[in-house]
Amino acid sequence: MQFTDEWLIPTIEPLLPPDTIASLRQDRVGASGAVWDILVARKLLTDAQILESIAARFRLKIAPEVAPDASAREVVNEQLARRFNVLPLHLTDSYLEVATSNPFDIDAEKMLAFATGREVRMLLASPSAIRRGIEAAFPSEDEVSKLLGGLESDAEVQQLEDDADEGASADEASHAPIIRLVDMMLADGISSRASDIHVEPVEGGMVVRYRIDGVLRQVMKIPRTAGLPLISRIKIMSGLDIADRRRPQDGRARVAVNGEPVDLRISTLPASGGEKVVIRVLNAKATVLTLESLGMLEDERTTIQSLLSNKEGILLVTGPTGSGKTTTLYSALRLVQNEGVNIVTVEDPVEYKLGENIVQVQVQEKAGLTFAAALRSILRQDPDVVLVGEIRDGETAQVAVQASLTGHLVLSTLHTNDAANAVTRLVDMGIEGYKLASALRGVVAQRLMRRLCPECREKATDEVPERLRRYIPRTAPLFRAIGCAECAMTGYRGRFAIVEVLTMSPDIERLIGDGAAADRIAESAREGGMRSLWWSGLRHVLSGETTVEELLRVTDVPAEDTPAKRAAPPASATPAPPPAAAGRTHSSVDADLGTGFELIDEPDAPGVAHTGAKILLVEDEEQLRRVMRDLLEREGYIVAEARDGVQALDQVDRHAPDLIMLDLNLPGLDGYTVLEQLRSRNATARIPVIVLTAKGDEDNEVRVFELGADDFLTKPFRARALSARLQAVLARRRS
Repeated sequence: MQFTDEWLIPTIEPLLPPDTIASLRQDRVGASGAVWDILVARKLLTDAQILESIAARFRLKIAPEVAPDASAREVVNEQLARRFNVLPLHLTDSYLEVATSNPFDIDAEKMLAFATGREVRMLLASPSAIRRGIEAAFPSEDEVSKLLGGLESDAEVQQLEDDADEGASADEASHAPIIRLVDMMLADGISSRASDIHVEPVEGGMVVRYRIDGVLRQVMKIPRTAGLPLISRIKIMSGLDIADRRRPQDGRARVAVNGEPVDLRISTLPASGGEKVVIRVLNAKATVLTLESLGMLEDERTTIQSLLSNKEGILLVTGPTGSGKTTTLYSALRLVQNEGVNIVTVEDPVEYKLGENIVQVQVQEKAGLTFAAALRSILRQDPDVVLVGEIRDGETAQVAVQASLTGHLVLSTLHTNDAANAVTRLVDMGIEGYKLASALRGVVAQRLMRRLCPECREKATDEVPERLRRYIPRTAPLFRAIGCAECAMTGYRGRFAIVEVLTMSPDIERLIGDGAAADRIAESAREGGMRSLWWSGLRHVLSGETTVEELLRVTDVPAEDTPAKRAAPPASATPAPPPAAAGRTHSSVDADLGTGFELIDEPDAPGVAHTGAKILLVEDEEQLRRVMRDLLEREGYIVAEARDGVQALDQVDRHAPDLIMLDLNLPGLDGYTVLEQLRSRNATARIPVIVLTAKGDEDNEVRVFELGADDFLTKPFRARALSARLQAVLARRRS
């Protein structure tokens, strides 16, 4: 028997005795259909244990125990909250935070995103906590009766006629002023580069809001006498039933603005004050389907193009609703589109007509043409490239992976926060790890950031927040948004994509096959040169395309941003370039040294006396480690590397170095523990250790010498001074 939250089983099974889940499946009479509730009711696990397990595996945040905002309760009504068992917590102009016990409920995410017009950010909470929160936010009649108990009043209340359910007739909607009003609204929205037009009921009328560059902006308020016929006119245009105002409806229309055809997708939603209408604008002329037009950096485009050169396998684009995933896939198809390639897509809906040599299939759920069914039929049509609009369920995932293993290149989208979690999501859908490791070619995680208006941007004079100083050099030119007529006083005009590109390697294939967690896969990908969304966005900030505020709105500061890390030189803050290639010139190394270490002096010629000495470099910052390796190898040393304390101890046993350069702030075992263990073992007690750290205080220096360090250097330091100290320490050891 299947539980309603079957996706949870792989996460909690390691916490339970063997065969517990199997016995629960057999003994489920009278119990809830959710395994979470069963485990808590039978005291096999606590809510806290389950929450911590989910948060650790999928790197999700646990919802704080706070009362929901009044504004959040207004946009997410009781019906939506109870239907999807979510609790609205916080609402801003750009996103909605909700607490949920199922962060992978795509239907809930899409419905909430569409109902509120905002990005949905899901936080974890237990089902019981969400139910208590819903009861508190939306009191039942019994609770209201308790509040009213003992209260008496002589006031007389008379019921008045409510006009919320009134609608306009077809004749009213056909009046010339109403037609002109709708035409003006559409023309103005399209010319303003709006991606969506919202018509929403408010007290006394309707408001019209445009979503421009991902942010909603109110443009007009219409009296109710004109608002109701306006909605009826839109429904007539899109072929919807104007008499049915109690059910959601979806339709489409096609208009021409200044002779240019524009496709519209219309959706209506019954609300407390009337109907809400959202018009999605699909302007093919305004959308240039190329990776360059998406604003990706050159090395990011090159990596994605190399992934598209594969003849088989699966390439995924991930991100929340509205992050430009479909546009990226369409742009990718343009790169492989030619007369000799058979390309077939299955989409819901088909947003843009892609032209010749591409066959596009529209999903028809009512007719039985689902993603999985359409994909099976497509595979009998001899395709070379298949685009699946979205992998929503295990069946579609199985067919897509099987297609990629049988000689087809499959492109698709997935709802995950980052690239590494796409692997975990597919495994939870039932894909075997060994199959996924063979099929997957790469994952592109994507977000959209607003671009500064070039007409009115100004240099920023404000101090950079302290938590960002390690990422942004003091001399970097930063800009701020001002606002002018060209950008409708927003300070921004247009958007671009920031991406995190995970490409497969033998190490990652092995990790996926072994069922490794997402954070371990992400760590291996970063070692191979993958940059996170934060670093991708930061490069655009440093190039003057956008602002620090926009970067913080779209992405989060990396979790490893500890106080000790912030004390490191601003050097490592600069976005890391791609991994160094063989044959790197001295001039490129010098450039890295200048920004990475603030090394003012040129290093001397290689030290002949110590050429060939083995040095173990222990440093978790990849950029720093690479620059230091270049410096040491130019000095004639043989260099081994370690990125954490555990790996450092392993490398000591493997390479028997002549000297160790040890950073103190390391993941896992810190530098103090590594130094202590080195000095406690006979085999390593006499190996010289030079400590490198950003902590230059006296107490720290005394501590490392007490633990047995041979020298102490604070960052940043001079190249010649480092070289001299290395030679001095090695000379003392040999004498």
